[in-house]
Amino acid sequence: MRVLFLLLLFANLAFYAWSRFGVPAEAADPAPQSRALAPEKLKVIAPANLPPPAPPKKPAPAVAVSCLEWGSFTVADVSRAEQALEPLGLGTRLAQRRTEEVAGWWVFIPSQRNRQGAVRKAAELKALGIGEYFIVQEEGEHRWALSLGVFRSEEAAQARLAALRAQGVRTARVGPRETVVPKVWLQVKSVDAPLQARLKEIARQVDGSELKECS
Repeated sequence: MRVLFLLLLFANLAFYAWSRFGVPAEAADPAPQSRALAPEKLKVIAPANLPPPAPPKKPAPAVAVSCLEWGSFTVADVSRAEQALEPLGLGTRLAQRRTEEVAGWWVFIPSQRNRQGAVRKAAELKALGIGEYFIVQEEGEHRWALSLGVFRSEEAAQARLAALRAQGVRTARVGPRETVVPKVWLQVKSVDAPLQARLKEIARQVDGSELKECS
């Protein structure tokens, strides 16, 4: 045991001597202070002379359009659409654009064979609270049919049919019928982002209508 202790002591002394005197000069750090920052180059800036902080970036404003139009509506339907917009208090910002569109689909009740049958069917519609229809009187297979609306797309016609069935109409159907129909677009000017959001909400509540930028 004594021999082992002496060997460990000798090894420690040898390691200390080597690390103290045997390390090459270039490995030592002869002047650690030479790498310190030069104090004469430091500059103290008073708080009053500090540059002002950069202002926070403002969020980009919501993109809005200057004019939107909602439609298209038949002459009979446009008054109801204007009533839906009344809570917005648009005043002179609301205008109408009239146009003609080629309708490829219609909702109708088939021919009642004669005028008396068509009048009776019209009375049934009135009893259900439906006043938007007309009796077809032109010659052809659809004479004495009752038209309940014409539309540019089959999807819009199907939406109208679903609404009529919810009101109790059971004999109406959808079919192709190409005809030129006068239509009305409601134009809203000076539209900002909040108004645009409210217009979109109102338009979603009317099946078959479309809200778009003014033509």
